[in-house]
Amino acid sequence: MSDDHTHVQEFFTARAADWDKRFPDDGPAYAAAVADLGLRPGDRVLDAGCGTGRALPPLRAAVGPSGLVVGVDLTPAMLAEAVRAGRNADGRLLLADVAALPLRPGVFDAAFAAGLIAHLPDPAENLRELARVVCPGGTLALFHPIGRAALAARQGRRITPDDLRAEANLRPLLAGSGWRMTSYADEDARFLALAVREG
Repeated sequence: MSDDHTHVQEFFTARAADWDKRFPDDGPAYAAAVADLGLRPGDRVLDAGCGTGRALPPLRAAVGPSGLVVGVDLTPAMLAEAVRAGRNADGRLLLADVAALPLRPGVFDAAFAAGLIAHLPDPAENLRELARVVCPGGTLALFHPIGRAALAARQGRRITPDDLRAEANLRPLLAGSGWRMTSYADEDARFLALAVREG
């Protein structure tokens, strides 16, 4: 496992037990972002970096009982919290790295990624891997329940020009990874970039 992966696992393992308690009001933002993804009953959706599975219930509601919901995360402790919260009833949980998904090409209609991009060791390559498992014409939602400025303030830092989530940086990053950005919103209440899988 690379140093990047070890750092991510250590970071989230230390916070897993109280993760949901730290952010108790995020549910409506998750539900709204899932609604913007435009899923239909029967769709197959990947929650990449699912953490404690907060997106799994709205994803399941969107695709219905005939759809497929898979949550993937690198940190066993986060998946354990998802199970403890009962969210494994809404989707299958898989311990895996989004940089090398053990999944067939084009198996998903959509991918949802909450807070993931900041933790990717190689964003271009990792977004390319998400494109590999999403069918052409499928969608991607890069989401965070608060916007860039609000997140920077929470973390006691300033936004820098190299912020991956800045539209000027994210649009070409997605384009070089097999995605075409279709919408971008960065507000205090949430960050959401939607993209379509090219090809």
